[in-house]
Amino acid sequence: MFKMFKKKEKSIYAVATGQLIELANVSDAMFSQKMMGDGFAVLPTDGNVSSPIDGKVMSVFPTKHAITLETNDGLECLIHMGVDTVELNGEPFTIHVQEGDNVSSETILATIDLDKLKSASKHTDIIVVFPNYAEKIKLMTMNTLKQVVSTDQIGKLILK
Repeated sequence: MFKMFKKKEKSIYAVATGQLIELANVSDAMFSQKMMGDGFAVLPTDGNVSSPIDGKVMSVFPTKHAITLETNDGLECLIHMGVDTVELNGEPFTIHVQEGDNVSSETILATIDLDKLKSASKHTDIIVVFPNYAEKIKLMTMNTLKQVVSTDQIGKLILK
């Protein structure tokens, strides 16, 4: 009976090892101005990209630069690897999941060749946004911005 009053909480995990930064500090205005939803980013020190939430893979972009996930509550999550990397036609990315796969924070979604991104003069920011944030999330709390290790819990979402 009292379960309906219990908050729906979801843990958020670091998508990569590196520096956790605010979305406002990413080098792509579409994301920094939160036009795609609120979230966070990591400046990676290695190329492994893991899932920031427990959910299901909804799509892998043909250019391999982005993956969308969805939780069983209908919360959407977009992982965008690098800035303006769509132009690279998938070259620096190796995808390890496919549409329909169930994923957790332990799941490696992709590997990025960071040297290829840098040699193509692309920013390496791994951006995580929740496109349906306004309709699904009541509150997002993040740990202090700092160095993180892939799969570290870095915050929580309180769902509506």
